[in-house]
Amino acid sequence: QVQLVESGGGLVQAGGSLRLSCAASGRTFSRYVMGWFRQAPGKEREFVAAISWSGGTYYADSVKGRFTISRDNAKNPVYLQMNSLKPEDTAVYYCAARNWGATSIDYEYDYWGQGTQVTVSS
Repeated sequence: QVQLVESGGGLVQAGGSLRLSCAASGRTFSRYVMGWFRQAPGKEREFVAAISWSGGTYYADSVKGRFTISRDNAKNPVYLQMNSLKPEDTAVYYCAARNWGATSIDYEYDYWGQGTQVTVSS
């Protein structure tokens, strides 16, 4: 059974940092594209960042320069370092995986975690 489990969410003040992790089981994800999405209350789920199996990275304009996605195929498959957090970053953050090229389209991902809450206070 394939499972993605996010961790590292929490409450932080504006300007602070958090590091999200995504642990995978049931399959080897080293050759998968890994992505992070988020969904704020009352809004649609949106793309945050993605990383290819070779390390190529892609970011939403809203997080570019503040967030960094990385992967360690020997351990947890993907991390999201979030710096200079803003109240508008408040959302549930989801880890996702797909066995093809990088994309920002959520329905093109095959596997999803349950999400971790990130709350940024002003």
